[in-house]
Amino acid sequence: MTALLVRGGPRLNGRIEPSANKNAVLPVLCATLLSDAPITLRNVPEITDVQRIVAFFGELGTTVDWRPAEKLLHIDHSTIPAGSRATLPQAMRASIMMIPGLLARLGEARLEHEVKGCTLGAREIDPHVEVFRAFGADVSHEGKNIVFRQKGKAEATRMWLEYASVTTTENFIISALTARGTSQIVNAACEPHVQELCAFLEKMGGRIKGKGTSMVSVEGTDALTGVDYTFADDFHEIATFLALAAVTGGDIAVRNGRPDHFMLIDRTFEKFGAEVRHEDGWSRLAAPERLVVKDNFTSHLTVKVEAAPWPYIPADLLPIFIALGVKAEGQVMFWNKVYEGGLTWHTELSLFGAHTLLCDPHRLITFGGDRLVPGTVTSPYIIRVAIALLMVAASIEGESTILDADPIRRAHPDFVKNIDALGVDVQWVD
Repeated sequence: MTALLVRGGPRLNGRIEPSANKNAVLPVLCATLLSDAPITLRNVPEITDVQRIVAFFGELGTTVDWRPAEKLLHIDHSTIPAGSRATLPQAMRASIMMIPGLLARLGEARLEHEVKGCTLGAREIDPHVEVFRAFGADVSHEGKNIVFRQKGKAEATRMWLEYASVTTTENFIISALTARGTSQIVNAACEPHVQELCAFLEKMGGRIKGKGTSMVSVEGTDALTGVDYTFADDFHEIATFLALAAVTGGDIAVRNGRPDHFMLIDRTFEKFGAEVRHEDGWSRLAAPERLVVKDNFTSHLTVKVEAAPWPYIPADLLPIFIALGVKAEGQVMFWNKVYEGGLTWHTELSLFGAHTLLCDPHRLITFGGDRLVPGTVTSPYIIRVAIALLMVAASIEGESTILDADPIRRAHPDFVKNIDALGVDVQWVD
């Protein structure tokens, strides 16, 4: 068990340079398997899943030079021996996205039973199996393994997803680059990290039309080049530091190269009486004296924050706004339209003295403005929930403990160091 000890109360102030987006870094790492040319990646965060992928590449025979302190990673897959076999890492969801590259390179990949991620409810792999089969792969069970085999060149296909799944969209795009002809996906996910994967593949020579929309076309290619690529700032982390300013009554500026992604996020902050300003590559939130929920013009309706696939508010950001909800005076309904297990952690908020009501597995109402007290809470294995609990603890004068806080390290290696620099005394304890 790894816990965070938080001595909260101070208003957080300062400037932050955020990390890269884990949800962009992992698929890009998986997509590097498509090329035999040397690849250089910059601004690579030292997080658990990156360590696992780098270790897997080394076992496979890839030449890897990783310098975590410099956030620099050099990869050369041309050294993978012919005839290698690959059993994918079990402990992370990103394993499923290495299958297209392994099929193109080795003709086979093995997955031990099912991949695992966090505790946000069931995550089926059937949509991915449909993608691989659509491109001509054979998928079967062999004992405890799921075995994927590709014979011959994949042929282009067209697929209409049942829902806009991020990883399914990414697997389709990566697979399509290895196929003969032009493939198309309808109801594609269009999150910023999907767009970043497409931008990386385009720099390698991939031809992709429609990135950032729900209909994407991909032209297959025989060879992708090497590339020197720098990852963009993580919009999740930018929004989280802005929320920390709001919840603690502070003033924080965060580097942000894509303020165009923040229009709806900014409006969501406004629902709690907080304003975000973007200027000269930085986003800043100077908190008001108190957070007050802004009433709807239609006064008899409860203010809502709805999370769904982009361009809605991302479900990953919903917990940080729930943290604002328990601090702000007024009522807010939070609606998670993605995960059935995304709100059950709300009972931990009551240990801080917060008043919440779970309407059903997808909807939660916060009754904010009550005096909160320090407490000891336990985080589920969900990155942004651990951060939301830390945010609430940071806003309360006194000493709180966040048990099982290790998920934060999966996405934000410098997060605790950064908030400590902003003025909250936080430390890891075992």
